[in-house]
Amino acid sequence: MMEDPEIRLKRLRMRSWRRGMKEMDLILGPFADTQLAQLSEPLIAQYEQVMGENDQDLYLWVTARARGESAGPAEIAGVLDVIADHAFGRLAGNPAEFTNRPQIIRPD
Repeated sequence: MMEDPEIRLKRLRMRSWRRGMKEMDLILGPFADTQLAQLSEPLIAQYEQVMGENDQDLYLWVTARARGESAGPAEIAGVLDVIADHAFGRLAGNPAEFTNRPQIIRPD
């Protein structure tokens, strides 16, 4: 019996927010909340494979893609690209807030 599509998406969203590594929660949680329902069936199937991967590996693969590099298994490359585009596209508007560089605060 096939799983109800809505239950499948809810399960994937919950697993996305409860990864075990906070960085991956913050990358996958918002992605699942806003993008998952719009993915094609093949990309959702790839995302289900992503859920079985180690967080440390996933973090390296997604951040490598943000630098324009290719990393990770070829069979989930499509969804890794989409995840990285979403995660780092969100952060592109406020780069100073998402770096370790000290910010200079000038008095008015």
